[in-house]
Amino acid sequence: MEEIFEQTDPQVAEKLEWWQELKLGLFIHWGIYSVWGAVESWPIVDKEPYGRESLKQWDESGHDTDRFMQMYFDQSKCFNPESFDPELWALAARNAGMKYVVFTTKHHDGFCMYDSQYTDFRANADLTRQVFDAFRKQGLGIGVYYSKPDWHHGDYWCAENPRLAREVNYDPVKHPKRWACYVDFVYNQISELLTGYGKVDILWLDGDWVRAPQEDLQMDKIARMARKAQPGILIVDRNVGGEYENYRTPEQTVPDSPPNGPWESCITMAHQWSYTPNDTYKSTRELIHLLIGIVAKGGNLLLNVGPDPQGNFDPLANQRLAEIGEWMDVNATAIHQTQAVAPFEGGKLCVTRKKNLTYLFYLAGEDEKTLPENLKVGFIAKAGKVRLLGSHAGLRHQCGNEGLEITLPQECRLSPPCQHAWVFELTEAKIID
Repeated sequence: MEEIFEQTDPQVAEKLEWWQELKLGLFIHWGIYSVWGAVESWPIVDKEPYGRESLKQWDESGHDTDRFMQMYFDQSKCFNPESFDPELWALAARNAGMKYVVFTTKHHDGFCMYDSQYTDFRANADLTRQVFDAFRKQGLGIGVYYSKPDWHHGDYWCAENPRLAREVNYDPVKHPKRWACYVDFVYNQISELLTGYGKVDILWLDGDWVRAPQEDLQMDKIARMARKAQPGILIVDRNVGGEYENYRTPEQTVPDSPPNGPWESCITMAHQWSYTPNDTYKSTRELIHLLIGIVAKGGNLLLNVGPDPQGNFDPLANQRLAEIGEWMDVNATAIHQTQAVAPFEGGKLCVTRKKNLTYLFYLAGEDEKTLPENLKVGFIAKAGKVRLLGSHAGLRHQCGNEGLEITLPQECRLSPPCQHAWVFELTEAKIID
């Protein structure tokens, strides 16, 4: 894995430090694909794993690729989210302890969720503006997701060539004028988003195959424009590396060990990124353990929810957010503004640090509703005061050759302050290397 490019812009470095303290954000995949309840964009790429085979119930094209694509794009005529209320989204995110949002302003299918003057393939209302205004009102940072490829645009997928793979379907070297038109299109759309939608903190670019030298979008020009419009903005040209990937974004996974440089795991709350009827949601316990494991290694969790065609979160998504919020009400101080400290995790234990405080997480098992009477921590050699977050109970502890041992009184064990994971705050802790 490439090293993260060292930042020389002090405003970017300051923004990156701010972002690393947020720890938990909300990712939202929403678009015309929600009408079918389909995987986002990928069904129109016939040779991809999530291609047309995943939509047999909708496919009446008779193996006619052009007809199927038109059927897919025609979902735009049915996309009319009458129940959409971004204030509810933003409030749910804030109450869950989330500190920023990344919203899909345009996915690979090219459908714009904002009022772009460079295409007619867009929503009837400026949904992006409403989302950003609502989340900004709740004090959350703002991230623009934008797909670099555009499978609807004739200068990316020209109609005279087969449109079967994710890449541009002509040779940009042999058709420089056509490619230049597409480069201008991307530049202009990103400029719209960064100059007309208030303060933006993150430009989150997807579609890592669109890169120099094969599909050169002139990222240096985009970056100059972006940072003129939004000084210090973080640019995430994900999986490309180099100067314009300010932090890494491992997808649907948590690294085994802390990566070099800033990072964020983007992970779905359910199975799919976008709305799918009857999707399977991760349990609250699993989501909280994910968050703890990521934060213990110094990363952020960008947790994805896919609204339905009307703009509603699934009731299970709202329930998960509310339950995460209940846990964060007790334990957020051990999550936000913390740093990773070795050994990061071990067995049921994880650890973070904030200034002179150390936070020890005990990850409860699926059927574990009460705290253990004695908790032994072999990697902590010394601790001053020890308290259980959310509890006023007095705890006894001692340190010896086998590390730290915490003894919990019965009333504390049987009536824990939260579910799923418990956090101990330690002063003057010494961690064994």
